[in-house]
Amino acid sequence: MPLPPALEAVWNDMEAVRATVLREADGLSQRQADWRPSDADWSIGEILHHLAVAETHTGKLTTKLTREAEAAGTLTPYPTGLAGFAALPRVPIEGMQAPPAVGPERGLPVARLLDDLAALRVRSRQSLEKIAALDPRRLTFKHFAFGELNIAQWWMLQISHDAAHLTQMRAVKASPTFPTA
Repeated sequence: MPLPPALEAVWNDMEAVRATVLREADGLSQRQADWRPSDADWSIGEILHHLAVAETHTGKLTTKLTREAEAAGTLTPYPTGLAGFAALPRVPIEGMQAPPAVGPERGLPVARLLDDLAALRVRSRQSLEKIAALDPRRLTFKHFAFGELNIAQWWMLQISHDAAHLTQMRAVKASPTFPTA
């Protein structure tokens, strides 16, 4: 199903950063995926799992908000000519801790993590298609750090979230003691 231009732009940006994340993880051995620079740092495998869990939560939030609005009779059609969505609030993410609900598991098979991320995008596309028929700006939920966000902004957050963790993955790989295989 085609998306309205503003949602298509969100989707394209999501796909672009995720492709880069997957390229960064391509070819990692299980040892490399599990390696941590320190006990306080996440491994690349943990980062990949966290990305999947966070995106799954956004998909579930999309379903929750649309069902609640439908039950309340407050769904409105997607606005004609909507050019884009409000930018995310500027919040420093350095040192931000993930809530326990989206914390990663350690030691998951790297092949499974990569397969899960690819399969998850099919469900995420379906979530975006779900909100393509209604005004996503009216469906809001409070983020622990960013405050009240509409569901389109929650999907936009996936873009910056993947990008932030891509930087983290690259830092793990750049560590002088990162395993060579």
